[in-house]
Amino acid sequence: MESKLRSEVASSWMRCQAAGLDPQVLEDPLDLSDAEVLDLIGKKGELIRHARPFMVQLHKFLSGSGFVLLLFDETGHLLETVGDAKMLRGTRHFARGASWAEPRLGSNAVGMVLSSGHPFQISGSEHYHRLLQSWTSAAAPIFSEGGKLVGILGLAGPASGAHAHTLGMVLASTKAVERELKVRLKHNEMVLLDNHFSSILLTVSDAVIVLDVEGVVIQINPVAERLLGASHRNVVGTRMDDLTRDSLPIHGLLGRGVEFNDREMEIHWGRGRYNCLASGRPIRDESATVIGGVFFFNPIHKIKQLVNRFSGAEATFRFEDILGEAKVLKKAIHLGHLASQNNSNVLLTGDSGTGKEMFAQAIHNRSRRAEGPFIAVNCGAIPRELIASELFGYQEGSFTGANKGGRPGKFELASGGTLFLDEIGDMPIEQQVALLRVLQDHTITRIGGEGPLAVDVRIICATNKDLPGAIQKGTLREDLYYRLNVSPIRLPSLREHLEDIPLLVAAFLRKLAPQPNGLSHVVDQTVVETLQAYSWPGNVRELQNAVERIAHAANGSQITLEHLPEEFLSRLHATPEHPASGSHSLGPGTLRQQLDQQEKNELMAALLQHKGCLTKSANALGMSRNTLYRRLKYHGIETRKQ
Repeated sequence: MESKLRSEVASSWMRCQAAGLDPQVLEDPLDLSDAEVLDLIGKKGELIRHARPFMVQLHKFLSGSGFVLLLFDETGHLLETVGDAKMLRGTRHFARGASWAEPRLGSNAVGMVLSSGHPFQISGSEHYHRLLQSWTSAAAPIFSEGGKLVGILGLAGPASGAHAHTLGMVLASTKAVERELKVRLKHNEMVLLDNHFSSILLTVSDAVIVLDVEGVVIQINPVAERLLGASHRNVVGTRMDDLTRDSLPIHGLLGRGVEFNDREMEIHWGRGRYNCLASGRPIRDESATVIGGVFFFNPIHKIKQLVNRFSGAEATFRFEDILGEAKVLKKAIHLGHLASQNNSNVLLTGDSGTGKEMFAQAIHNRSRRAEGPFIAVNCGAIPRELIASELFGYQEGSFTGANKGGRPGKFELASGGTLFLDEIGDMPIEQQVALLRVLQDHTITRIGGEGPLAVDVRIICATNKDLPGAIQKGTLREDLYYRLNVSPIRLPSLREHLEDIPLLVAAFLRKLAPQPNGLSHVVDQTVVETLQAYSWPGNVRELQNAVERIAHAANGSQITLEHLPEEFLSRLHATPEHPASGSHSLGPGTLRQQLDQQEKNELMAALLQHKGCLTKSANALGMSRNTLYRRLKYHGIETRKQ
């Protein structure tokens, strides 16, 4: 257990063990006589008077949670308690004069403050004594104006109620007490409570709105001011019903004291409207009557950005990862750099396997949105009936099978970043109108939603289709095309930059090599020439798969022609539609001629074996009948029509 403890707590355990404390048995905390306790209370009267109002107010905030507020002197003896009577009854540890110092109570927050001099929180199994491991305790020191320790403010309660803000609230209260001790001013109780509560609001990272029992805003913290874009004086006096349509949780909170946690709600103020994740807790007086409520909220896009970061919704590729020296590729990269410097829509075109998503990620990573999410959507892979809910999200109960609480769409998830719409040419025509509206207004409306939500998204689209042709066919809206085609970038097919194949092959082999520095394979030049003689209809993706297969076949030895798959060699010949070009063409007597002759022999053998039947010959050769026709015509082999 000790090896899993924080170092300071582990040191405390070691001190407890060295002192002979039994973790199963609690020491008697009362080490002072009645007279000594009365004397101590008298000496610390000023500290108690200044601290108690803050303890009472903080207890109102936490009423019903099982937590108890505790005030100690500088030696760890209990001076004052504020809490539910049933929590204080029946234990000597909550009696005045009880010692919470480490030699008496083992490892606890008060003892840690005494040993370390700084605020501390201990929860559950971190307590040395087994009987305390169902509790959480937090404590902070109270210093005089000269920096001397004069007391400790603590908070104790069930471990199940531990919260990230527990220690922050205690610390805020101790700072408020220190201010009161320094100035020695007599304020009325309402001013004291208000200052204390303001200190707490300033310590939390959530936006906070404090309501009275009628649902009227009586206080907000600076975080809420920033999110609402309004000052404290402009919001105070407003009814919460005017800030959100979803008022049922607020009515339950103030009417029946029903708290709620992590509920998605829409907040609107002025022209601003956004979804947030909200929680609410009632404020009760000492008689447990609800006298108000505290409303915590955060814009949901902040939470979604965190989720995206940990769920892989990030772009990993950069322009430096795009390999190639050919002019056509360098031109595309240059245009990508230019596109990354603005916020315009980008349309990437090119055959499958040319790296359109890689380019989209590179543009995102070079842009000002690099810290935001990168969400990719394949428009052709989503069923037509689901694409609207996938892109725009839906509210709870908007259709049969909708998730409880609704669900955000990809536009909301991508807010602050980039949305990559792949295969945009396959988007149903009925959804293109909704997409056009997003591009124009920068707002989306969830299915079943009552109003638009603002989204800040950069759109990058990609397609391997002829979009102008799709416009002529009526499958793509012309106005949407012009909206998307602001920064067009055409990615070249691999057959347009065959000179980059040696560079690509070397990079793919390095990736496969067991040694991080250097190649495990030596590639015969004839193999490189053979790869450059192929038209690569699958582009770089096909080349990468082929290199991986060849590398496995070579198994670490030199890669030669014998490691190329037979079916690859049979498809290798440049067709009349895609002849090898430039310096990569192989002349008479070279490998090209040998491969042509080999294929011609294979075709003739198949026809002879199947008695001239083209269908059976094509099946035996692993190609379509039309391809067989073209290859026979290429080699000048005459056949009878069947």
